[in-house]
Formats: sequence, structure tokens, C-alpha cells
Amino acid sequence: MYYIKKTIEVAGAHQLSLDYPSKCCSLHGHNWIITIYCKAKELDKNGMVVDFSEIKRRIVDALDHKVVNDVLKCNPTAENIARWCCGQITNCYRVDVQETTGNIATYEKDE
Repeated sequence: MYYIKKTIEVAGAHQLSLDYPSKCCSLHGHNWIITIYCKAKELDKNGMVVDFSEIKRRIVDALDHKVVNDVLKCNPTAENIARWCCGQITNCYRVDVQETTGNIATYEKDE
């Protein structure tokens, strides 16, 4: 099995919809650190699991300097951002989204 990991930083804003009072219900921003994990039993014709530049293009182009509420069709929590990112990348099986120091959400596909 081959594994790759790509870490990128995305600056963006979001506004959460919560069933309790929270300052996160107001529009605010983060510099999310997103780590994408991919794996494959066989490499593609270029000898790669996934091209690192393709990962960056798909995630950064979609989320960087955007209002994430306009991109995701769900409540844009760190957990949902992680799940969304995983769905954008071929062979991705796990995504970590660090929203702030010490606050990390992970999505991992069931195999």
C-alpha cells in the first residue's frame, strides 16, 4: 500500500447554525490547516497515489478566501469541512481540519 499526506492552509470565513447561543453563529474567519491523507494499492500511470498539486488545486481553489457557507451545502463545522474535503480527492481516506491550536476535527472513511 502507498500513502501520501498533504498539508495546506486555507483562510476563509464561516458562520455556524447551532441550537444554542454561541459567538460562532456570527460570521468569523479561520486559517484552517487541512491535512489530506490518501492511499492506493497501485500507483497511477505517473507513479503517484494522487498528484500533490491536484490536492492543492481542488481544496485551495474551492475554499481559500471564501465564505465556506457558500461552498458546502451543510453546516460548515470543522467536521463537515473535513468530510467535504475527503470527497473532493481521489483515494482520500482521511482528512484533519485544524481550526485553531488544539482544535482538530478528523473525518475518516469507513472501509
